[in-house]
Amino acid sequence: MLDSIPFETILNRILELPPLVLWAFFCFSNFLENIFPPWPGDTVTVFSGFISSSENSPLSFFSVVLATYLDNLLGALTMYYFGERFLLFLKQTKIPFLSNLYHEENLRKTLGWFRKFEIVVVLVSRFSAGIRFFVSIVAGMSKMNIIKFVVLYSIAISLWCGILLSAGSFVGSNWNQIIVILSYYNRTIGVILLVVFGYLIYQIIKKRNTKLT
Repeated sequence: MLDSIPFETILNRILELPPLVLWAFFCFSNFLENIFPPWPGDTVTVFSGFISSSENSPLSFFSVVLATYLDNLLGALTMYYFGERFLLFLKQTKIPFLSNLYHEENLRKTLGWFRKFEIVVVLVSRFSAGIRFFVSIVAGMSKMNIIKFVVLYSIAISLWCGILLSAGSFVGSNWNQIIVILSYYNRTIGVILLVVFGYLIYQIIKKRNTKLT
């Protein structure tokens, strides 16, 4: 149905929306992508950059930047505090399945590793939708200094979202080409993560077999 409607018609309808409604949607999108990874937040960010540069746009580039920064940070802080509470919940819960998730030794090693590389991990996490969600939670679980987390995540937002917004604004009506590039980028990151995860599993199994022998 939507495929049969010219893009210019859709764009005009969007531009006719009240500025506050459009801005609220971009705010909501930036918040949601931090708590629900399947949401195409990066796509919306590129599109918002394009919208801000469109003729007769109801939103300025600055207002889009503000929505992107504030609500990304708010979403990350929400998951940070969720991680903090979730760890306490795991320790106290009597629910069989959830209580089995809490393995003190493994958790201690994981959080110890995170504390060692927290600066790099938080900075890099913003460049992948799948990672940014979990890193905010682990940061809360490890009780990372909140000011350090905010500063590092702010830098990460500025770098990644700055690229997306600028790209959307620069390419104009060809903004969808950025989405194609993002698709290949995310697939590449996904493959790398799978390889790293597989390697870690292999090392764990190898260590266990070594102890048994």
